[in-house]
Amino acid sequence: MDWEAWVTVGVIALVVFALMRNLAGPDTVLLGALAVLMTLGLASDGRLPSPPEALAGFANEGLLTIAVLFVVAAGLSRTGAMNLVTSSLLAQPKSLPVAQLRMMFPVAGLSAFLNNTPVVAMFIPVVNDWCRKTGLASSKLFIPLSYAAILGGTCTLIGTSSNVIVDGLVRNAQSQGQLLQVHLGMFTITAVGLPAAVIGMVYVLLASPKLLPNNSKPPVDIEAARRYTFEMLITPGAGIAGKSIEQAGLRHLRGVYLIEIEREGERLVAVGPEQVLHGGDRLIFAGIVESVVELRKYRGLVPATDQVFKLSDPRPNRCLVEAVVSDVCPLVGKSIREGRFRTVYEAAVIAVHRGGEHLANQKIGDIILRPGDTLLIETHPRFVETQRDRQDFYLVSAVAGSKPIRHDRAWIALGIMIVMVMAVTLIAKLTLLNGALLAAGLMVLTRCITTHEARSAMDWRALMAIGAAIGIGRALEQSGAAATLANALLEVVESLGHHGLLIGIYFVAMLFNMMIGNIASAVLVFPIALTAVEKLQLNFMPFAIAIMMAASASYATPISYPTNLMVCGAGGYRFSDYMKMGLPLNLLVMLVTVLLAPQIWPFVL
Repeated sequence: MDWEAWVTVGVIALVVFALMRNLAGPDTVLLGALAVLMTLGLASDGRLPSPPEALAGFANEGLLTIAVLFVVAAGLSRTGAMNLVTSSLLAQPKSLPVAQLRMMFPVAGLSAFLNNTPVVAMFIPVVNDWCRKTGLASSKLFIPLSYAAILGGTCTLIGTSSNVIVDGLVRNAQSQGQLLQVHLGMFTITAVGLPAAVIGMVYVLLASPKLLPNNSKPPVDIEAARRYTFEMLITPGAGIAGKSIEQAGLRHLRGVYLIEIEREGERLVAVGPEQVLHGGDRLIFAGIVESVVELRKYRGLVPATDQVFKLSDPRPNRCLVEAVVSDVCPLVGKSIREGRFRTVYEAAVIAVHRGGEHLANQKIGDIILRPGDTLLIETHPRFVETQRDRQDFYLVSAVAGSKPIRHDRAWIALGIMIVMVMAVTLIAKLTLLNGALLAAGLMVLTRCITTHEARSAMDWRALMAIGAAIGIGRALEQSGAAATLANALLEVVESLGHHGLLIGIYFVAMLFNMMIGNIASAVLVFPIALTAVEKLQLNFMPFAIAIMMAASASYATPISYPTNLMVCGAGGYRFSDYMKMGLPLNLLVMLVTVLLAPQIWPFVL
C-alpha cells in the first residue's frame, strides 16, 4: 500500500481507539479524523480527498434525508400523535412479557417508517411514565425498546439512518456507472428485515428476564419533595371520560396522587380505582412539578382554572414557570383572583406549594398569597426574562419540557406521515428526500410544529458525525486501502466461496459497528465490498442487504448505536449488560441474513 493508504488505515485505527475509550464524542473524533485526512490530501497526488471531495459527504442525499426526518418525527411528538398511536396498545399490562410485547411491536412498526433515533427519543418519556404507572422495572424495558427500534428499522429503507446512507452510497456509485443492477426500494430489505425482526423480538422476550438487570427505582417520597396542590379538568368528550381511574392510567402515578374529585358541586373523597370519570369532573391532585407536566400531556385533561384560557399567547407557545413570591410582591395578602394575577403578570397560576400546608380545600383563585409561596404558572416564555431582574419574586425558573401538546393537530401529523410513506412507495420518481422535505414543510404549514421547533429538532452532532464518516469512507476508497483490505478479505474467505465472502463482509461490518457505530461501519465497509464484488463480477444486491443489516445489528455495545446510548442512563445499564444480551442477537440476525439474502438475490444474475 502507498503511504496514503497506510495513513488512512492508521487514522481509522485511532478513530476506533478514541471511540472505544470514549475520549470524545463521535462527532468530535470523526470531524478531527476528517480534518487530518483532508489536510494530508494537500500533499497527496489525488490519492486522498481534496477539501471539496472530503466535505462532499455533508451534501449526501442520505444525510440530508436523515436531517429532514428529524423534523417529521418532532412534528409527531409535539402533537401527541405518538401517544395517540400507543396509548391503547400499552394500556395496563399484567406481566413483564406482555408489557414488552405491547411496547416492542408498536416501536418496531413506527421505526420501520421513521428514523429509529427520534422514535426512541419520543418513547423514552412514554416508557418512563409507563413504568411509573405500572411499577415495572425500567431496566427490563429500555434495552428491549432500543432493540425493537433497531429491528424495526431493518424492515424498510427509511427505518434506520444506515439504510438511508447505504442507499445514498448506491446512488452515488450508480451515478459513476457502477452497480447498474442494484435497486433499493422502500420495501426491498423487508424480505430479510422482517423475519430477522420477528425472530429477534422473540429472542428478547425469552432472554431478557434472565439476562437484563432488575434496577427498580425506589418510590418517590412525595412528602419530602416540594408538593403542589393543583386541579385538572376533564373536557367534555375526552377519551378518558367513561373510564375508571385505573383504566385511564391515573391509578399508580409516580410522584402524584388523586386527592378527590369535584363533580357538579359535590366532592368525592377517598376515590377508589374503580371510580368512573365523567366529562366536566375536576380532579384535585397533590404531587411534584414533574407530575404536573406529565398530567398536562394527557389528552382531555386541562388546568381547571379558567384563567389559562384568557391568556393572550396561544397555548402551544406557553410553558410552565416556577416562581417564589417575595415579601415585597404587591399581591401578598391578597387572593390570586383579588390581586388580578393574570392581568398584572400575563400569567395564570395553576398550582401552589406552601410548605406542608394542605391547600386542596381552596380553589386556586381563592388562595391568599404569602411570602415564600411557590407558584406554578402557565405563561409565555418571556416571563422568565422580564421577572428575573424584578423584586416581585425571589426565584423564577422555567420547567423543562412543559410546552403543551398540540392534541388538535395529532391526526394531521399522523396523516402527513402516512401520506409521505405512501407517496415515496408508490411514486417511482419521488425520492425519499423529496418526500421527507414535503412532509416537513406540511408539518410547519399545518402548525404541527413551529419553525423554531423544526430547527431545534435537528441532531446536529449526529449529522456532523455522519457527514465526516462519509468523507473518511471516501478516503478509504480513494487511497487504495479499500482495495487492499478487499483483497485480503478475499484471500481469507475464497475457499468458502461466495457465501464465505458474504459472511466476511457481514462480519467486518458488524465488527466495525460494535467499535465505531453504524454509520461509520456502513460507510467504511461499502467500498471494500464494492471492490471485492466487482472483482468477482457478482450481483451486489445480497452484499448491499448484508451491509444494511450488519450496520443495524448494533446490540452488543452501548456505543455502537445512538439508541443504545440513549437508553443506557435511563435503564441504569452497564457495558456488560449489552454484551450479555446483545452478542447472541448479533449472531442470530447475521445467521438469518446470510441464509436468506442469497436465496432472494442470487450471487450470479
